[in-house]
Amino acid sequence: MPSVLLQRPERAASAASGTAPRRRTRVFALAEARWAAAALVLFLIALPLQLTEAPGWAWGALYALAYVTGGWEPAWAGLTALREKTLDVDLLMIVAAIGAASIGQVMDGALLIVIFATSGALEALATARTQDAVRGLLDLAPATATRLADDGSEETVATGELAVGDTILIRPGERVGADGRVLEGAGEVDQATITGEPLPVAKAAGDEVFAGTLNGTGALRVKVERDASDSVIARIVAMVEEASETKAPTQLFIEKVEQRYSLGMVFATLAVFAVPLAFGAELTGSLLRAMTFMIVASPCAVVLATMPPLLSAIANAGRHGVLVKSAVVMERLGQVDAVALDKTGTLTEGTPRVTDLRPLTGSGLSEEELLALAAAAEHSSEHPLARAVVDAARTRGLAIADMRDFSSAPGVGVTATVDNRKIMVGAPARLLEDAADAASARARVVVVALEDDGRTAVLVQRDGAPVGVLGIADRLRPDATATVAALSALTGSTPMLVTGDNPRAAARLAAEVGISEVRAGLLPQDKVRLVREQEAAGRKVLVIGDGVNDAPALAAAHTGIAMGRAGSDLALETADAVIVRDELATVPTVVSLSRAARRLVVQNLVIAAVFISGLVIWDLAGHLLLPLGVLGHEGSTVIVGLNGLRLLRDAAWLRAAQAGDAR
Repeated sequence: MPSVLLQRPERAASAASGTAPRRRTRVFALAEARWAAAALVLFLIALPLQLTEAPGWAWGALYALAYVTGGWEPAWAGLTALREKTLDVDLLMIVAAIGAASIGQVMDGALLIVIFATSGALEALATARTQDAVRGLLDLAPATATRLADDGSEETVATGELAVGDTILIRPGERVGADGRVLEGAGEVDQATITGEPLPVAKAAGDEVFAGTLNGTGALRVKVERDASDSVIARIVAMVEEASETKAPTQLFIEKVEQRYSLGMVFATLAVFAVPLAFGAELTGSLLRAMTFMIVASPCAVVLATMPPLLSAIANAGRHGVLVKSAVVMERLGQVDAVALDKTGTLTEGTPRVTDLRPLTGSGLSEEELLALAAAAEHSSEHPLARAVVDAARTRGLAIADMRDFSSAPGVGVTATVDNRKIMVGAPARLLEDAADAASARARVVVVALEDDGRTAVLVQRDGAPVGVLGIADRLRPDATATVAALSALTGSTPMLVTGDNPRAAARLAAEVGISEVRAGLLPQDKVRLVREQEAAGRKVLVIGDGVNDAPALAAAHTGIAMGRAGSDLALETADAVIVRDELATVPTVVSLSRAARRLVVQNLVIAAVFISGLVIWDLAGHLLLPLGVLGHEGSTVIVGLNGLRLLRDAAWLRAAQAGDAR
């Protein structure tokens, strides 16, 4: 079988279509990043020159260049917003920086410029990476397809040229070029990119197939039923783009009052300058008082009141295996009150494993002998179930006998000669289809019992007679049950299981972990619909998933978290946070840490407000010297910054973990 089957879906798609995977946007490919870097370099050169009392024109010119390189983009954006009759803090910071320079505080103003330029560059990078991931999803569908004419001749055409009613041929190892229905042939199709099912699905005449899924074995003739623009994979792209554009992040508290604060500060500064001037005060004194007011009333402390706690929480979470992509995401995590969990690769490990060994009465085989026999026959197969059988035998240290005359039938199983006996391993429904003997009846009972427990049953025959049944299942993560309980306590509601897997397997796993609400057999658009229904009911939904099929729901949710190790590129880019080491128990901990960060934000806002109010009153009611104003302003900034940095300690993570367990 082509090696493309062993690659991740995105890489496999590129190999199948003969194109290289799309490259991610480099940091310095963005103009915003280059301008921010230039401003930072200029600032770092100017600062030591100023401290060593170099000529003023030297470090002054460097600071001026830092103002221009780092400040022109936010200034232009602020002016654009001003033309639309809105005022944001970015423009206010540019004005404050210029005001600081006008009264000799050039370094303070340049530092403000560098901070805001860096923030804008990071935002631009995040946007570009998300767009790269969405475009990369299109590589899942092949660029060309083999179209069959009425006379049976073959023609290679672009998939965009396929029309409803066309017949296409999908050979083993090729990706399906369009959504359609099988007319002839049988095969096993890996459709994990669409449904999230962990195992390939047998397809025969009358079954539906999706564009972008991978045909493993057997040739299929498929009748196209949807245009390329209306395929499931195309709709996934559209849903991710739509959700990414329409999802409005919850604003930080300071952003909620941004307009009022900004307008109030502008008018107050003008009043501080104009009123004394109108009563005969000197121009220089009025300007100095107004600039002092601008400095002490500037929202630097308020901005730092929000960022250090959130950034500290992000750094702490990162050390413990959770990558939170922004401060806004960290804040949003603490607001969730409903959770939707994917099954395969999220609650489970995403790898099929042998769970049951059932030798049949009269076979004369032990459990180890049954497993060794099946592993010998499956040794040359690349089917995921075959690999699970062989891995189980190797784990137990069993000797795998040599075999010959190996053959594989799609949807049926494998046949091989082991120790001069004909061994068949495969689907019970096919192998027992016409059998009516007592051994076959006993095998059916075992198969039904295993399937009722949510297992995938695999029958082993020797010389045409059933000798045993293997049960295979995706293993539950060790921390899944505790995670579900902790999330239930934190949000006040039991998480929901949403999966593309079959209802029986989903219900069994949900019962194991304590989930009562199960939605199974879902396509990506069904998951999005469920999330939007919850959002419409006023819930803030956290979605946890790992596959391409989870990406639209991750984008549509209030917050999305992706499993890092097996997660698709699109899921990792679309999600707001990534569990790097696949430790599911870190989810409730990071939610608790987010809530602790939000509490510190409120504390810092109170501290900042007290300092700003006190300094402003002093400046207006008395005579606040500029050095004292700068000292008070910078002192409040240091205090709120240090307070927020408390969440950097490992003790903060331990407290968050204990809070999640105790609720």
